[in-house]
Amino acid sequence: MTAETAAPVRDPAWSLSRSAIGLWVTEGVLGTLSSGVLVAVFLLLVPDDGPVPVLRWVLPALVLGYAVVAIGVRPWVRYRVHRWEVTEEAVYTLTGWLTRTWTLVPISRIQTVDVTRGVFQQLFGLASVAVLTASSQGTVRVPHLEADVAQRVADDLAHRAELVRDEVT
Repeated sequence: MTAETAAPVRDPAWSLSRSAIGLWVTEGVLGTLSSGVLVAVFLLLVPDDGPVPVLRWVLPALVLGYAVVAIGVRPWVRYRVHRWEVTEEAVYTLTGWLTRTWTLVPISRIQTVDVTRGVFQQLFGLASVAVLTASSQGTVRVPHLEADVAQRVADDLAHRAELVRDEVT
């Protein structure tokens, strides 16, 4: 690839599956419930006239704040900012909602392509594609794609990486 034909630095074209929002909301609900249970147990064990009575209202307020962010804000922001794309030359990913990470993996650097489906991903019909390279960056993941899309992407990437390796040898 010459300097004139190099891929432009730009945001990848595709969003994750909209089902990822439901998965992230579910994770937020579970996280809120578990932290709420811990706070409730703590408040039941601490006497009313305990050493820090302000915790009786601060801890529930913190759990409520966490719930608002984890259920009502974070899933939508993550959906909006996580992007991916596969072109003829590379796999592009853009991740992170506070710290943004833009990654480009040339097809010629791909060693292995894996598809994984966690328990919650299976419930929402999702899968993640992991693109493994020999670089220090290691594995690049495209999370929460529709399961059939993830399988097609993985098959296509593995096939194209094999063709590139065959051309070199």
